[in-house]
Amino acid sequence: MNARPIVLTGSIAIDRIMSFGGRYSDHLHPEKLESVSVSIFLDTLTDSHGGVAANIAYGLTLLGDEPYLLGSVGKDGLVYMEELAHHGVNIAHVYESELPTASFNVITDRDQNQVGGFYPGAMFDSDTLSLKHWKDHSPIIVLSPHDPKAMRRQIQECEQFELTLCYDIGQQVSNAPAEDLRAGLDAAEVLILNEYELHVLSKRTGRPIESIITSVPLVVTTYGPNGSRIEGASLAEPIEIGAAPPTNVADPTGAGDAYRSGFLYGYARDWPLVTCGQLGAVCASFGIETLGTQSHAPTRQQIAERYEAVFDEQVPFDEIEE
Repeated sequence: MNARPIVLTGSIAIDRIMSFGGRYSDHLHPEKLESVSVSIFLDTLTDSHGGVAANIAYGLTLLGDEPYLLGSVGKDGLVYMEELAHHGVNIAHVYESELPTASFNVITDRDQNQVGGFYPGAMFDSDTLSLKHWKDHSPIIVLSPHDPKAMRRQIQECEQFELTLCYDIGQQVSNAPAEDLRAGLDAAEVLILNEYELHVLSKRTGRPIESIITSVPLVVTTYGPNGSRIEGASLAEPIEIGAAPPTNVADPTGAGDAYRSGFLYGYARDWPLVTCGQLGAVCASFGIETLGTQSHAPTRQQIAERYEAVFDEQVPFDEIEE
């Protein structure tokens, strides 16, 4: 089956992922939140490649896809891009900025609560990031969090060139102007986000969740260890997808991006939506077994075996190649 090309536009970052064995609740006192001063001894520190668009691209290559990556990096990110290209990502449309590559710094506690900070750097050097190149190729455009100005422009280009938009607003749901969020909803064929982001999106756009679900053709909501739900205007009934249990939990950072890789791989091949969601769940389970968002490296055979073990059916890969 011929797959539609997947174009991933969004952040490309170098992550610093830290963790400690305690709980934030033991360090933060509600009555003193207006003057927080906390220092925590960390148990682990890992520098790794990340960024939402790049993470999804990496996950797609594990499945055998060759996605396009559209974004900006600094000179400090060029080796990173070479490594993604080695995996199979098309980086021909990545812009080299004079600014440093974006950076995400996050600390995770024992309950998987996270506090992070994002330095945009080259991500905000985005004037060259146009979708015009793909206007005649029927791609799936995955619009993930990055420069709000560029995101607004790319929504407009999806409408102008009649491109399929997968609106992956993510953490920019709190930062993008409300009118841009509404434009993204109006243009989207697929909306994908987690439960918290869906509630924020509803509040900031002034649209009830039920209204969002009945107006966007497909709404994919992830619930962490509680699985995901696929619903929307194109479906008569919601599809509930169970989570795939990991062998261990090392770090939840990037699990949502891994889910998107699996879902999009199937969606680009017109697989049944339940299969898309189940493959997303399996990919997410591998993503949380290692520190870092691109350190997991299951083979297609291992992915297929876990899929069958969890969902009691075979993933419809055309063939398994090692």
